[in-house]
Amino acid sequence: MNDSLEPMRRAFVEVLLRRATDPQRMMAAGCALWERSARLWFTPGDSRAEPSAREDRRFRDPAWVENPFFDLVRRSYLMGADWLQQVVADAPGVDEHTAHQARFYARQLTEALSPSNIPALNPEVLRGARESGGRSLLSGLEALLTDLERGQGWPAPRMTDTRTFELGKTLAITPGEVLHEDSLFQLIQYRPTTPTVYRRPLLVVPPWINKYYILDLRPENSFIRWAVARGYTVFLLSWVNPDERHADVDLEHYLLRGLLPALEAITRATGEQQVSALGYCIGGTLLSAALAWLAARGDERIQNATLLTTQVDFSEPGDLAAFIDEPQLERLEARMRERGYLDGADMMSTFNLLRAKDLFWSFVVNNYLLGREPPPSDFLYWSSDPTRLPARAHATYLRGMYLRNLLVQPGGLSFDGTPLDLGRVRIPLYVQACREDHIAPFRSVYRGARSFSGPVRFVLAGSGHVAGVINPPAAKKYRHWVSSGPEKLAPDVDTWLAGAEERPGSWWTDWDVWLSGRSGEQVTARLPGDGALRPIEPAPGRYVRQRILPE
Repeated sequence: MNDSLEPMRRAFVEVLLRRATDPQRMMAAGCALWERSARLWFTPGDSRAEPSAREDRRFRDPAWVENPFFDLVRRSYLMGADWLQQVVADAPGVDEHTAHQARFYARQLTEALSPSNIPALNPEVLRGARESGGRSLLSGLEALLTDLERGQGWPAPRMTDTRTFELGKTLAITPGEVLHEDSLFQLIQYRPTTPTVYRRPLLVVPPWINKYYILDLRPENSFIRWAVARGYTVFLLSWVNPDERHADVDLEHYLLRGLLPALEAITRATGEQQVSALGYCIGGTLLSAALAWLAARGDERIQNATLLTTQVDFSEPGDLAAFIDEPQLERLEARMRERGYLDGADMMSTFNLLRAKDLFWSFVVNNYLLGREPPPSDFLYWSSDPTRLPARAHATYLRGMYLRNLLVQPGGLSFDGTPLDLGRVRIPLYVQACREDHIAPFRSVYRGARSFSGPVRFVLAGSGHVAGVINPPAAKKYRHWVSSGPEKLAPDVDTWLAGAEERPGSWWTDWDVWLSGRSGEQVTARLPGDGALRPIEPAPGRYVRQRILPE
């Protein structure tokens, strides 16, 4: 789908060539394919002829099952895709990284070749063209031409109807004020909605790979609004969308020129010396490093911390590892040096490749083959609003974390001359992971949680990296699993799961119980501007409004 797949393609070819030099394996693979094909042709309706899989949204139209021809096409494709994945998975004589890349490419290839992506083989597309007199195909062609121009020669399908959303009006509308601003971030304090609040403020550290308002979408699913309503004085870092002026910003600067000044500003705004902190994704990785940095200096300003889908141990990073090796990093760093940053569209493309079936091909079918407008989605509006990444900080992150896994090695990383050791972090932690997370796999999150020395409450939520986090209690969706005993982690996540308590719905209420007991007594609610800092502008602020892709 783009040039970042070229190393994966080479790995895929290498695996196939190695298979070809082993006649016994090739014969076994050929026999398996013949046996599957025979069952498919001679035993129609036999469930053994169709690979077991969860409900596949590509084939939701009833004709895929009810029409014998399309049913055969569907089952043949699923059988062939499953067979190819197994052939590549059984890769002789290659290292694990090459094997991983080959499996990743095989998945990209089979998803691209799905009959649902081919107009003549998709019954829903054929029916839509017939019923509309071909207008659906013309509308799709117009959308494709528009998106080719928007993507500068590569189709960049719109994921949602962007006209539905506007920051400050339909999204990110929790009332608040920007109280502090510098070149790297704005600090927002949200207005209280309760007469009293907990004494200890809560500092939220969102990722800078995406914009913060994933935590403040619509009122009904805004984590920020919900936390404010539970009586927390919420402060949030809104990171700048960097450009060439930020080329030399390194990872440590997000601590030294971001999180630390935010802590000082909170003290000036509230008079409180100690806070609770919450980090999401790479924001949680930064917060973890900050906790180690503060512990090394005897600084107790952060009394407890929440880490949402946060990796600190990158030994099992999931499919993103397919993009991380020395040659790929060298090419990426050379490209970033030209501009001083990684373009947000490049990062968005990489993340979409991790779930290409859902985040690319489904929109190709909907927008181009069916000629439909994508439905409105607040998640997808946020996903289509990426940020740039400073060249030096991103290179340090990829090399230090993904390639060398230095954060869990005592002294492996240093910020401002201070070696980092997560083992020195003894404050209470609430660590949340998602069971279907393709960015921060829950096994990796759990492994990292064992690097800290203090009490850890580990909570596993259903769904993925975003939907598993942004899951308000009122939605009554998914499940979550919590520690049933003392806050001491089992040696591995499977042992932890065997003893965990399964609960319905959102993990938010469990977090509220945990944090409320660590937030001090109730005090009179604080309004932004009551302290030594004067409001600069209303939330959501200027920094988050800067878009780098057209709507």
